[in-house]
Amino acid sequence: MAETSTSTGSGGAWAVEARGLGKRYRRGWALRDCSFRLPAGRICGLVGPNGAGKSTLLGTATRQVEPTEGELRLFGVPVSDPRVMPRFAFLGQDKPLFKRFTVAETLRMGSELNPGWDMAAAERIVRAGKVPANATIGTLSGGQRTRVAFALAFGKRPDLLLLDEPMSDLDPLAREEMSTLLMAEAAERGTTVVMSSHMLTELEDMCDYLLVVAEGRVRMAGDADALVPEHALLTGVTENGALPSALTRHTVVESRIQGRQFQAMVRRRGALSGEWQVSEPSLEEVLLAHLRSPDAPALYAPGAGIEAEEARTA
Repeated sequence: MAETSTSTGSGGAWAVEARGLGKRYRRGWALRDCSFRLPAGRICGLVGPNGAGKSTLLGTATRQVEPTEGELRLFGVPVSDPRVMPRFAFLGQDKPLFKRFTVAETLRMGSELNPGWDMAAAERIVRAGKVPANATIGTLSGGQRTRVAFALAFGKRPDLLLLDEPMSDLDPLAREEMSTLLMAEAAERGTTVVMSSHMLTELEDMCDYLLVVAEGRVRMAGDADALVPEHALLTGVTENGALPSALTRHTVVESRIQGRQFQAMVRRRGALSGEWQVSEPSLEEVLLAHLRSPDAPALYAPGAGIEAEEARTA
């Protein structure tokens, strides 16, 4: 059963709504019973181990994958509706650009394929990185190619930008540059961003919303500032080699016992009282605990879990 955080969530129009979304391949379910909401204007970190269903979820949102069951809506419109096409842009890790095109030709191609194209914005992003307009894509560095890919994405003027680890092949300096570019452009336009990444520290710096998936199911969703404070990291002495009985009133996400000492990541249910040390975990620590414990009950901040919200308002 999913738990619901007691912290205050954020409202607004929903950029993404999934209801019972599932995708089955011959080998089994890649996604199953995924339901969540993402408010518009947020930068959402999509987190999960390899094979968790992240790329399948993004593929469904970009119409590259046909769901087996359930529904996915972008800004209230079913993703199968052609009206959603101009509203999103997708950028994957491979960044499929034509290597023989020049930068200028690449941007001109973007203008011809997208009716609402913003050439001024695309050229501004390229110029800011000092990328020569007459250089061919194949001669650019990884950071320069990523910048051109971002120029194509933002030139489309999307309401929703979907990113599948587009910066994973960049060096730390280029990653920082592209992260700054992404946040600045998204803030200026009010663009909703969903970014899949294995770099947890990067997500902590950039994202204000979280969607955690494991084994094809949503494990945690909602405002990061609401989800993280629900947790506490406890260290103390075991009781007869086991976790203290006082912890049974709380939800133990993950625990480790070494000798007479234990450490546990818990979701609070009221005050924490006991002979142990309590510390506030970082976002990275909370994410890692949930990724290592896919059987822990799912947690939704207010507004993020569709069924929980509708049950409260029924």
